[in-house]
Amino acid sequence: CGHMQWLRFERLRWEKGRPDTAAYHCEGCEAPIAEHHKTTMLAQGEWRATAVSTDPRHLGFHISALYSPIGWLSWAQIARNWEAAQGSDDLMRVARNTMLGETWVESGDAPEWQRLQDRREAYGGWDIPEQGLYLTAGADVQKDRIEIDIWAWGRGHESWLIEHIVIEGGPSEPRAWDRLTALLGRTWVHESGAVMQIAKLAIDTGYESPAVYAWSRQQGFAQVAPVKGVESFNRAAPVTGPTFVDATIGGKRLRRGARLWTVAVSTFKSETYRYLRLERPSDEDRAAGAGFPPGTVHLPDWAETEWLKQLVGEQLVTLRNKRGVGRLEWQKMRERNEALDCRVYARAAAWILGADRWTEETWASLEAQAGVKPKEPAPPAAKAAAPT
Repeated sequence: CGHMQWLRFERLRWEKGRPDTAAYHCEGCEAPIAEHHKTTMLAQGEWRATAVSTDPRHLGFHISALYSPIGWLSWAQIARNWEAAQGSDDLMRVARNTMLGETWVESGDAPEWQRLQDRREAYGGWDIPEQGLYLTAGADVQKDRIEIDIWAWGRGHESWLIEHIVIEGGPSEPRAWDRLTALLGRTWVHESGAVMQIAKLAIDTGYESPAVYAWSRQQGFAQVAPVKGVESFNRAAPVTGPTFVDATIGGKRLRRGARLWTVAVSTFKSETYRYLRLERPSDEDRAAGAGFPPGTVHLPDWAETEWLKQLVGEQLVTLRNKRGVGRLEWQKMRERNEALDCRVYARAAAWILGADRWTEETWASLEAQAGVKPKEPAPPAAKAAAPT
């Protein structure tokens, strides 16, 4: 229709799961524009100012990959890259930075707990659903109790809450530590019939750290990881360490007697909230063989309202100093948030295990141990025969 417009990503549309159908929809007439028209569009294009520069010697320009000439990055490939990036902070950041030319902004608005409540699901009578391949746990030590959440993890950081446990009695009570020790030896039944133990338990050292160090050393650091949370973002290395710290065992101080991992909790909180917002396939899509997107968080039908509220009990806000420089910070919206803390520690335990760096061979080995059949690739779509 000849309408001049700035190409925006939200107007590039395609059928879900079929990026090859991508076409740009004109903001003037809403008609789809096939990519072969792009050459003519670019030839007739022009630069237009959207702001007045305060310094005429310094001008800025913005252009996205949607303008790539034919033969470079196609609209179909942009759509394909966008779908592939869903569920990964790193890939989404790359997509926004390099394809769209936009700044990556952390998303910190808490999902509504009522929405999570509606999404709860039954696991079919098994402790661990089929695609769960290993278990980690996060433990939060409080004055009068120890709270633990056990999570199962699959490929692409898909996860399932398996059990929520509250051990009454604080770190000063030996019985509380005895119950936590017993938890390390417990098993849960996989849908295949296999049994699994907790591969790694990450326990917070923010309260009564000497008691946590002592217990962790007694259990051995192969299965237990003492962690210290710091409010920072570090996507490249969200967990660092371990560093050696002094520990007191039986009244005797041991230099470098415990290992401590440092967790950039802001990174995993942002990841968790983004995973909670992922769009899920409809019942019709699932019946047709569609799976859940990477990162999907599955919550059981027994998850209580208080636990759900704790999971989404924080929000990411921007704080500015006197000079107007902003920084991101997670803030509580309610008093209790142990569910979110335990989720972060369990995710850190997965990172410490190496799950973020496992090869295809490792994943295949875990599937074999769990008795899970690898997913069959989707058959190619049938093509209609053209008359000759």
